[in-house]
Amino acid sequence: MKRRLSFILRVLVAASLALGAAACGKPFDVKTAPGMVALENQHDFDWRATTPEGVVVGVRVVEDENRGDLAFWTQAVTLQLRDVSGYALLESTDVASADGTKGRTLKFGHDEDDKPYVYWVTIYPAQSRLFLVEAGGPKELFERARPNVEWTMKSIHVRCNALLAPVLASRTCNRW
Repeated sequence: MKRRLSFILRVLVAASLALGAAACGKPFDVKTAPGMVALENQHDFDWRATTPEGVVVGVRVVEDENRGDLAFWTQAVTLQLRDVSGYALLESTDVASADGTKGRTLKFGHDEDDKPYVYWVTIYPAQSRLFLVEAGGPKELFERARPNVEWTMKSIHVRCNALLAPVLASRTCNRW
């Protein structure tokens, strides 16, 4: 009986260490829609995916950004994109991430070389961070890729569920 208990304890310790090592991942989880591929080594994004035509979806995480609520960040992003970058706000809607975190999607339009472009950004304040889920591309191509873009954007988890929380999850969403 002692041998069996000792074996079980060793297995539990080994599993805990393995799960702890997995906790070094990203502080979110997102799925890549069919018809898109995840890109590697994206320096401006924490995660990014693209269609073959170049319509992209990306996630940026701003660390330790617990100084503003959703209303503050919605206004800040809108002012920056509209007044500084020249985008037109076309629509603003309340949304929720796949884990139920409240957010807001801002849909913008912008012309470059007389061609219309679409840019969406969804804002989620969570985990003392700011999560920005962005999508964009030429309007015609974006409309064709829209179902995949929406599917990917709806798949994000910005709050982590952890069976062995909080020690092993330690502010990351793990893909166990």
